[in-house]
Amino acid sequence: MDSYFGQKQSRTIYKIISYILTAFCFTICWLMDLSSPPKLQLQTDGKLHLDVFQYDMNYPSLGQCVVINNKNFHKKTGMGVRNGTEKDEGNVEETFSNLGFKIKICNDQTVSQMRDLLTRVSKEDHSKSSMFACVLLSHGEDGRIFGTDDCIELKELFALFRGDRCRSLVGKPKLFFIQACRGSGLDAGVESDYDTEEETQKIPVEADFLYVYATAPGYYAWRDSANGSWFIISLCEMLSKYGKRLEVMQIMTRVNYKVARKFTSSSFFSRLDGKKQIPCIAYMLTKELYFSK
Repeated sequence: MDSYFGQKQSRTIYKIISYILTAFCFTICWLMDLSSPPKLQLQTDGKLHLDVFQYDMNYPSLGQCVVINNKNFHKKTGMGVRNGTEKDEGNVEETFSNLGFKIKICNDQTVSQMRDLLTRVSKEDHSKSSMFACVLLSHGEDGRIFGTDDCIELKELFALFRGDRCRSLVGKPKLFFIQACRGSGLDAGVESDYDTEEETQKIPVEADFLYVYATAPGYYAWRDSANGSWFIISLCEMLSKYGKRLEVMQIMTRVNYKVARKFTSSSFFSRLDGKKQIPCIAYMLTKELYFSK
């Protein structure tokens, strides 16, 4: 009898130990899966495809980057010369070229010219491109940007690249970087204590956009007449350092940090002295974006 109960007890202990070991192994595998970076997966037909949550960069071209740089404005607009913007232009051209973009630069564009330019670009065939980028350097107000003669709603320009109007960029990232004021507010700052091939399906026409503004709504965007704007300096520095190895939102977080922590205005006018700035991001991408293949 003692032998019987001893055997039964041993079997019970063995089952418990087996259950614990199995649960432990599953937990380890689960944790390893969570910590692993996106990998290429092998399909049953032997072909490699990208993780479903990562944009496909395997196209002949990374894509086009259109730069509109407005420096001089008609007197009727009341806008002054944007000294230092040529520094931004050169910085953007070098940085985005090094990433692999084909650069198209247009200077001092009227509203009509800006609209016509981006309309033409949106109607081009982007089927061999991984993505599209646009950098706008100008004066602005909240929701609007200036051509040399007047201002235009930003959403009108963005809408040209919506999925229902630019078919060859459907499902591909469309990036807009806007160096322009969004109001006249000044940020005084505050002291801190802390230093695959998928099945055909419908997607929202507003999907796969990333809008990166130099500043928050209602605020001024600072520009140095000798060195360029705080935002473009930071954007180009972080893209140059991390563009080939980090995901785009990790890069943009570093841009935010650089602008917020490393820049402070200096002026003889007390109202303009000691001011801060923080970029603002509207994120509608549906996958992770890496600029490298």
